[in-house]
Amino acid sequence: MTALPPDEPDPLDDERPDDAPSDDPPREKRVRGLRRFSLRSLFADTRPLQYGHFRRLWIANIITAIGAQLTVVAVPAQIYSITESSAMVGLTGVFGLVPLVIFGLWGGAMADAMDRRKLLMLTTGGLITTAALFWLQAALDLRNVWLLLAIFALQQAFFGLNQPVRTAILPKIVPMRLLPAATSLTMTVVMAGAIVGPLVGGALIPVMGFAWLYLADTLFLFATLYAVVRLPSLVPDNAIGSPGLRSVIDGFRYLGAHHVLLMSFVVDLIAMVFGMPRILFPQIAHEGFGGPVEGGIVYALLFAAIPAGTVLGGVFSGWVSRVRRQGLAVVNAIIVWGAAVVFFGLAVGLAQRAREGAGVPGAGQAAAAEAASGAAAPGGAAAALGPAGQALGPDGGELLTGWVLVFLVLALLMLVVGGAADMASAAFRTTMLQEAASDEVRGRLQGVFIVVVAGGPRLADIVHGWAAEGVGTAWATSGGGLLVIVGVVIACALVPAFHRYRVER
Repeated sequence: MTALPPDEPDPLDDERPDDAPSDDPPREKRVRGLRRFSLRSLFADTRPLQYGHFRRLWIANIITAIGAQLTVVAVPAQIYSITESSAMVGLTGVFGLVPLVIFGLWGGAMADAMDRRKLLMLTTGGLITTAALFWLQAALDLRNVWLLLAIFALQQAFFGLNQPVRTAILPKIVPMRLLPAATSLTMTVVMAGAIVGPLVGGALIPVMGFAWLYLADTLFLFATLYAVVRLPSLVPDNAIGSPGLRSVIDGFRYLGAHHVLLMSFVVDLIAMVFGMPRILFPQIAHEGFGGPVEGGIVYALLFAAIPAGTVLGGVFSGWVSRVRRQGLAVVNAIIVWGAAVVFFGLAVGLAQRAREGAGVPGAGQAAAAEAASGAAAPGGAAAALGPAGQALGPDGGELLTGWVLVFLVLALLMLVVGGAADMASAAFRTTMLQEAASDEVRGRLQGVFIVVVAGGPRLADIVHGWAAEGVGTAWATSGGGLLVIVGVVIACALVPAFHRYRVER
């Protein structure tokens, strides 16, 4: 498979360095068979960075990913500081998801109807504007939660318009054979920002306030705007006439007629809806590992573990460009994800049993017992001991030792493994969408992709929250992981063409 059809000029000819890889680099020919496996081959394939336009966008992503996460942390924190209501913070889900779905689908249609470079310039400008509005309302100390939610909804609308076209341009700025590597590099940066951004933002809010975080996001976005301005014209092949509802429906029809592409969305929904237990992390941290009700170190580690696994998976993603049976690779990655979730739930359950065996009260009893011990203990001694006499850590949670600590390490390790598997699955699914779909529908399919990626975890929040109420967090989590494995096996049995899908390099 070549990077571009022979009769189509490569928009990067003026930017490709002399030593940029051709479709079959001479050096690779010389060493093929001699270096089937090496330490270097384990690390991320950085060849896409030899293409100027991708390199500029990727470097800009390093900056803007952190800035975006600063805003992700600041918005709910500011809303809570105004209202002191978690219910009001929860409204960000509604105000964010609805415009993301609507404008994600419309943005995909627009990406198939107009010059994608122009669309990226407009939407990046919109993201800069909304970031500046966040800064302005914080700097003026307006303390209006509805204004905050309105700006947030506007930001998510621009994000929905922006993301499908950003992904749809990849086959135009890197060769097809390097798409898995390019996707892995991009995901690694985004997930690294998901780790660094919240840590930095959480530390800076008490010191600098919200306005400075929003201002940083605003300024960081100009790096992306510069990279977008440097892109060539990227008019889609056979551009559609009008990006309206009919064109969106046509995109769904195209998806329904191509079973391999449709299944890439189905298996992702199976993996996310049944296998994403993030909504249970607060309860798991408190009841399973003795963390404080309001959060704490264990809670932060649970949330950071999956992104950390994704980053590690990206760092050691050198193998993805060599995989031809991409459908089977997706299936295997999702099965690993499901198995990791099963063992994560098992570790949680074992930690709960270990704490019960040590005589630690349940979550509800712990709060009352802790309050009672605090009232009875002289000189603030209760600050160092929990309700069952156990030592407390710096965050007010239990100081973990023995088997509970072992099970925490196992639980975190399973989330890291799951994050790495999710990175591999996403890299191959994105590549399949790019390679198997024709250019005139890539934007619309990426719009559907954004909706699935955004909507799947939110459906998972509902499913896992309901299940945990009935059977507890450990069973809800492990059961969900088993359903992931069973579901993806059934899906492959119904549509065997998916796991048989392969590409020729």
